[in-house]
Amino acid sequence: MLPEAFARILGDYERHLVSERDLAPHTVTAYLGDMSGLLEHAARLGLAEVAELDLRTLRSWLAKQQTMGLSRTTLARRATAARVFTGWLARTGRAPTDVGSALGSPKPHRTLPDVLRVDEATELIAAAAALADDGSPTGLRDVAMLELLYATGMRVGELCGLDVDDIDRDRNVVRVFGKGRKERTVPFGHPAAAAIDRWLGAGRPSLARPGSGPALFLGARGGRIDQRAVRTLVHRRLTDVPGAPDIGPHGLRHTAATHLLEGGADLRSVQELLGHASLATTQRYTHVTTDRLRRAYQQAHPRA
Repeated sequence: MLPEAFARILGDYERHLVSERDLAPHTVTAYLGDMSGLLEHAARLGLAEVAELDLRTLRSWLAKQQTMGLSRTTLARRATAARVFTGWLARTGRAPTDVGSALGSPKPHRTLPDVLRVDEATELIAAAAALADDGSPTGLRDVAMLELLYATGMRVGELCGLDVDDIDRDRNVVRVFGKGRKERTVPFGHPAAAAIDRWLGAGRPSLARPGSGPALFLGARGGRIDQRAVRTLVHRRLTDVPGAPDIGPHGLRHTAATHLLEGGADLRSVQELLGHASLATTQRYTHVTTDRLRRAYQQAHPRA
């Protein structure tokens, strides 16, 4: 049990994350879980007020977790959560200074999931299109979702949150609401546009119900499609592509980013398309393209 003062602060922080930062529910849960652990650690050390938090307490909290065998990625995430929390404490006058601003964190081992080759991505969509030849509403929907995921690199949650009015067919762009409800506009190509037209013209009307609302993609019962259904779709259709890695929707996002960079897109443009807050996140994909270049060099150059 947290001391009353700490529990009250955590409640205030939850309201800030939900109402002011408009974070997704799972993000709020993660932040609160991390900070609850920090405050429990602080209480065990004898602290009674958040104003008493200092750098030594934060470091000992991370060190304790390291001894428990947590990964560097998890430690880095929790250090970031602590810095966000102490920054909020300082800004709102709940602490005299932002003690977390000096908190370092281990650099996580960044690994990217497998990505599809261009021909594999084409086969993935072709496999779904072959099943949609009968004109079934769900088949048309599945092709449209796969086309849009690969064309835009959007997150699966962003895809599921799309409304019909978010699609602008005059300009072939889609309005996407990303993390923190940040809005961005992402273009898509003619194959995705054609698939969306078929879905809206012949597929969606068959699944729509009075309670469907404005959702772009609908489930079999007429409600907004959920993320689990999209993940299941991607995994299932990849079994139709011989030799393709078993990636999920996020793997398609990585695939789109990799193919954009390999095709000559600049990092800033890809950053904006994917909705990355930091260019460093986008730069991870340059390692994938460099690795591919190295393999091609070693296979092809006589002096490699």
